[in-house]
Amino acid sequence: MMRVLLFGASGFIGAHVRRELAATADLTCPSRDECDLVTAAPETLRALLDTVRPDAVVNCAGAVSGTAEDLVRANTLVTAKLVEAVAVAAPRARLVRLGSAAEYGPVPFGAAAAEDLPAAPVSAYGVSQAAATRLTELSAAAGRVDAVVLRVFNPVGPGMPRTTLLGRVAALLSRLAPGEDLRTGPLDAYRDFVDVRDVAAAVGRAVTVTAPRARVLNVASGRAVPVRDAVHLLVTAAGRPVRVREDHAPSPRSADVGWMRADVGRAASVLGWTPEHDLYDSVGALWSQAAPAAAPAR
Repeated sequence: MMRVLLFGASGFIGAHVRRELAATADLTCPSRDECDLVTAAPETLRALLDTVRPDAVVNCAGAVSGTAEDLVRANTLVTAKLVEAVAVAAPRARLVRLGSAAEYGPVPFGAAAAEDLPAAPVSAYGVSQAAATRLTELSAAAGRVDAVVLRVFNPVGPGMPRTTLLGRVAALLSRLAPGEDLRTGPLDAYRDFVDVRDVAAAVGRAVTVTAPRARVLNVASGRAVPVRDAVHLLVTAAGRPVRVREDHAPSPRSADVGWMRADVGRAASVLGWTPEHDLYDSVGALWSQAAPAAAPAR
């Protein structure tokens, strides 16, 4: 059984990754109190790697909001520290980090973003992720680490936090009475939603694949869906007849990107991975988990 050191195991994606790997790996999942990647000294990370002696290191931790400095510290600098620590203390371990579709920036309407598309992020979050991915690529190309970056598009599914649009909509639906207003920001953008359970499966493949022919891989459904459709699917799954009003401010992370769809051919070729869940399934699973905490509809 391989040994895997997993950071961020209590988060939305990390919890699913933990479940995915638990049956086949000996997992070590330090909490933030035990090892905060943002504040940990390089020697602390090296000592942890010396103790665990992992066959793979997976980082599902990171920040999606905050100041530019917060994002660079949590995403870019953490990656730099992990790359250095793995290169020194566990050079034979596979390093898997989660990137983001935000690294691409705007994509022409109707086009699919392939991994060789130049990164042109338009948010501090996207910049922090693109820089982290590039650092990982350079270290892998130099032979210092055996690394794979999974560029995760818009993950959706059970356990989705309220900091995400659909997670927030689910929380609101649990409190709204029939006929009340569900207030959101603009919903006319197109996004490539991927089930979080499929993301976890891709991480499992990335941990074990031998000699990957590429180091950066899109993890997505390969379909662009209007965000409005995803919200209405969730409203339908909840069975709550509410009015959706798009009168709030747009998300600063995605306001300048109206279309996003991934080319997922490389992940299929390199990892043998394809998504299994469609959006209807993902939204239904999200609501099924949120529903027990929901107040009865009035």
